[in-house]
Amino acid sequence: MAGFGTLSLPGLYRLQAQAAPAASRNRTAVIIVWLRGGCSHLDTYDPKPEAGSEYTGPFKTIGTRTPGLRFTELLPLQASISDKFTLLRSMAHTGGGHPAGSLQLLSGDPDAQDKLVPTRPDWMSVAHYLRSGSPQALPNYIGVNPITRYDSFTIAGPAYLGPSYEPFAVTGDPSAPSFKVPNIGLPDDEQRRRLGRRIELRRAVDKFRRAVDSSGVMNAMDQHETQALNLLTSPEAARAFDLTQETEAVRERYGMHQWGQQCLMARRLVEAGVEIVTTTFDGPLCGRVSNWDDHAVNHHVFNALRFRAGPFDQAVSALIEDVYRRGLDKRVLVVVTGEFGRTPRISHVASSGAGEASAPAGTVQPGRDHWPRANSMIWAGGGIRTGQVIGATDRRGEDVVERRVGPQDFLATIYRHLGIDPVHTTIPDLSGRPTHIVTGGEPIKELAATS
Repeated sequence: MAGFGTLSLPGLYRLQAQAAPAASRNRTAVIIVWLRGGCSHLDTYDPKPEAGSEYTGPFKTIGTRTPGLRFTELLPLQASISDKFTLLRSMAHTGGGHPAGSLQLLSGDPDAQDKLVPTRPDWMSVAHYLRSGSPQALPNYIGVNPITRYDSFTIAGPAYLGPSYEPFAVTGDPSAPSFKVPNIGLPDDEQRRRLGRRIELRRAVDKFRRAVDSSGVMNAMDQHETQALNLLTSPEAARAFDLTQETEAVRERYGMHQWGQQCLMARRLVEAGVEIVTTTFDGPLCGRVSNWDDHAVNHHVFNALRFRAGPFDQAVSALIEDVYRRGLDKRVLVVVTGEFGRTPRISHVASSGAGEASAPAGTVQPGRDHWPRANSMIWAGGGIRTGQVIGATDRRGEDVVERRVGPQDFLATIYRHLGIDPVHTTIPDLSGRPTHIVTGGEPIKELAATS
């Protein structure tokens, strides 16, 4: 209540002043599960058991429900539901650093050099700009542990669209007993009435300013304030974020850990009408350095993958399975990816420090480095054709040899699912000049929606 007295919440949660048509409960949605740092494709979705000891890790391969498709033994739950998703093995780009790789994939920026901040808006912000409707209880773009930074670099954001199009950020560990999303739902009717009286007083003070305003700023502020008030007072919003509404069996199927409960919250949010949800898999479940950046100086790559495989496999398989079980599979598209793959050739370098999945400092251990020339990603739901494999890499997993796909194709596919024309749609840049949201890419035809 005290925080809202100065209207701080609208400052944190400011939606666009230019509203698109009103939102519909039947609108499409996207959930992106982001593996910050880059997952080894060879040790998960694209194993090369015959490549030789310089390339092949210690993991055996297992069959899946998709004929001819094999994963490593780290992913038995995803293997058991491979008929519910499509595996793309042929994503490639030129961004060799974490910032550049992330910006290429998420915003289509072709620059191979790292940048401290984005110069182009990411697809989430663009979709938010183009698709958000009139004020509603829930934001249209929510980040559950959002995609934002890599160390000192900002790897995603609205750029010239402005902070109005940033995600509503949910941080913390949703599996913790004390977890609570701040500024969502007041607990009783009396508090809501008191807040309403406070808002009316604020509006009375602003009456004169509104009367003389000729720029439209006050009308925009009214809209932003209404959005924030809806979020704060709406029982619907409070329920959407409340994981205790789920049965224990459902929560345990996702996993009573941070990644599992992040995915469960993502499913609840799209079911409640949110259109864009991102969730980052990083933190303690990754190992010592809290991400998937498995250089030998950071992690023993194979110990790190073993350490995180359980919660990763559980959370992703539960999310995909639940999307189908609850009849969301035509409307909700799920994508699982990081910014790039890892080097097929295994490196051996001294660890920089002891910790989970890392030997004591000075101990030589195996690792894999950045590899933008090949990456694997999962696509599920969205009415797409599932139970298939798109593309292939060579016998060592170094380069794409079949059906190369680039970031512009990735973006075009997501926009198409959201009902946004990726070829002709433009947005204004800083100078007001129309700028195409996709340049040279086209939706991945093999994922074309089924009837």
